[in-house]
Amino acid sequence: MTIEISKEARKEAMASIERYFHENMEERIGNVAAAALLGFFLEEIGPLVYNKAVADLQERLQARVMELDIEFHEDEFAYWRKFDKQKKGK
Repeated sequence: MTIEISKEARKEAMASIERYFHENMEERIGNVAAAALLGFFLEEIGPLVYNKAVADLQERLQARVMELDIEFHEDEFAYWRKFDKQKKGK
C-alpha cells in the first residue's frame, strides 16, 4: 500500500527535513534530496506506522464493543417486575 500525503503536507514535511538537516547535521539538504528522503520514509517506514495505528485502533474499537452490552443492556421480561414492585411497596 502506497501512503499518499497532500501536496501541502509534502511541502511542510520537506521543509521540516531541510530544517532538521540544517540544525542537526553538518551539511544542508536541498529540495530534491529532501523529497527523495521523504519518499523513502513514506515507502519504507510509513507502512510500519500505518499498521501500528490500525492495530491500536482495532484494540480501542474492540474495547468499546465489549462495553456495548453494559452500556445498552436492557433487562428482559421486566413487564411484571414493575407490578410486583408496586405491590410490595403498598
